[in-house]
Amino acid sequence: MKKLILVFLVLLFAVSCSVKKTEKKQKLNVLFIAIDDLRPELGCYGNKQIKSPNIDKLASEGVLFTNHYVQVPTCGASRYAMLTGLLPSDRIALSNEACVKKLTHKPESGKPETFIHYLRQNGYYTVGIGKISHYPDGYVYGYLEPKSHVRELPYSWDEMIFDPGKWGTGQNAFFGYADGTNRNELNNLVKPYEKGNVDDTGYVDGLTAELAIRKLKELKNRKQPFFLGVGFFKPHLPFNSPAKYWDMYNEDEIPLAPVRKIPDNVSTLSLHNSGEFNSYKLGDEKASLKGPVSEAYERKLRHAYFACVSYVDAQVGKVLDELKRLGLDKNTIVIVWGDHGWHLGDQLVWGKHTIFERALRSTLIVKVPGANQQGVRNSNIVSTVDIYPTISELCGLPLPDWTDGKSFVPLLRGDVVTWDNKAFSYYRNGISMRTPDFRFTVYFRNNKKVYELYDHRNKDIEDVNVAAWHPEIIEKLLPLWQKGDTGLYGE
Repeated sequence: MKKLILVFLVLLFAVSCSVKKTEKKQKLNVLFIAIDDLRPELGCYGNKQIKSPNIDKLASEGVLFTNHYVQVPTCGASRYAMLTGLLPSDRIALSNEACVKKLTHKPESGKPETFIHYLRQNGYYTVGIGKISHYPDGYVYGYLEPKSHVRELPYSWDEMIFDPGKWGTGQNAFFGYADGTNRNELNNLVKPYEKGNVDDTGYVDGLTAELAIRKLKELKNRKQPFFLGVGFFKPHLPFNSPAKYWDMYNEDEIPLAPVRKIPDNVSTLSLHNSGEFNSYKLGDEKASLKGPVSEAYERKLRHAYFACVSYVDAQVGKVLDELKRLGLDKNTIVIVWGDHGWHLGDQLVWGKHTIFERALRSTLIVKVPGANQQGVRNSNIVSTVDIYPTISELCGLPLPDWTDGKSFVPLLRGDVVTWDNKAFSYYRNGISMRTPDFRFTVYFRNNKKVYELYDHRNKDIEDVNVAAWHPEIIEKLLPLWQKGDTGLYGE
């Protein structure tokens, strides 16, 4: 009898170990692709001019969120919100140095610094390539300094790798031109665009795609689930890409911005004079809130941006093709995320840094292997801070109670749920709330609250602030808006 019991216990232990091994094998990998300054100017979002076949294909296999909004319309702060799942509660969280000032020099603790660290704490092998946080290669150093050994996210990565090519450092590659020069060392004496007579690796995003492909081959042979973050630079300024992507477009047919003026009843304090764009000293014209650039120059710049989108789309396609070739697509979540939008002359602005729709709405596509939802366009409003809890749930981890986001896994499954359809964004002494029908923004100016209200029920452009005409709508929206007031501006 004792022998039978012993045999039973041994078999039970063996089965238990086998189940645990199976569970480990079944953990989903994550391929997270971050694309800088990518507004939803893609074929899958309905843009008939843009050539983006690879991202469009991904959207046809997953869920495309038509109303995804970032929390802060600047690179570093948006990425900090994405990585931590936190709404900004102080002005540091609005800056490009948010990760450096809040994470880089902190000691490791039980609370993970980012969702990537959370995955790593739970058995994931984590690799970063390119711009996932703010610094182009993940290391903290100035534009004209040698690359440092200080990681912006000290505990998130098993590996943080990058190929800067002929530019030497990530900072130079980020602002690189086809001949190997860069904006930094040329003291901004450059144009904000370039049509390069080079192949895809003539700019650094092509090298990033190649590096990601090599890394995928290595990760396939590891005996643990992986998170691979790939950060592409384009279509960030300068709008540089190989000539073949420019040649996809007829410049004369590229449409102008739909709102080439300051919106009615709006202060210039809500906008800006395109300082980042104008810092490229050899630009054909300067942007200004006094009036639009010429139609010819606007088309050239939009042409350059579109070419960059097509260029980065091709790089995304190479990585996704390799994922499929290796058979990893069957067990890998794929996410494509744009860190914010960009005004292409809209409201006379060239750049991000506003809390208008153009700067806040960005690309978000999620493909979960084995999911029933394919080619779905989900119109619910989701926020960048929702990405952290969503990835946690998809990877089988306990939902973090330290974030401000909410997992949108039910939306990915197609569940019938009551969803809190609003998103909050912060910048320029203002807090903006997007609901399905309205954008309601409150600015804090001279100890007063200034209201802007844009009606999105019948049009998707923000050309008239209708706040003065609809106090009854503001009265209904204010209590909802207050849920997003984190005390950032001292209220």
